[in-house]
Amino acid sequence: MASQEKPTTPPPPQPPASESGVARPRGIGGSGGAHAGSGGGGYPHPPDAAIPDAATLRDQWRFAVRQYSRWYSHAWGTAILAGGAFFALGWLVKGSNPLPSRAEPHADAKGYRGCQGREVIGENAPLPPPPPLPGFLS
Repeated sequence: MASQEKPTTPPPPQPPASESGVARPRGIGGSGGAHAGSGGGGYPHPPDAAIPDAATLRDQWRFAVRQYSRWYSHAWGTAILAGGAFFALGWLVKGSNPLPSRAEPHADAKGYRGCQGREVIGENAPLPPPPPLPGFLS
């Protein structure tokens, strides 16, 4: 089988130098700005002169979809990684599970239950009455 080599293409031509011999970027400076009517202004990628053919549009669309999919998956991966890192940091700081909904309810030596902060005397212990409202129904 013969080796297939791609033909080498010459590098793109360099833009002409300005009068002072130093090339200036387009769009910076007083002349040649976006309002000078120079056919594309100072934009780095001016619009196409004609509508591209269907194959070019299809290739551009496929590239855009691939690029968006890559960015989307990177964003989700970063979010998941950051969530795991913050969960681990919370576990290290607290010393136990930082999510209270996943914590097991347990009664400690003082008779408190879970995270509610009420003293449990019995299973059906009544709650104290609420304080009276000031000024309205007194």
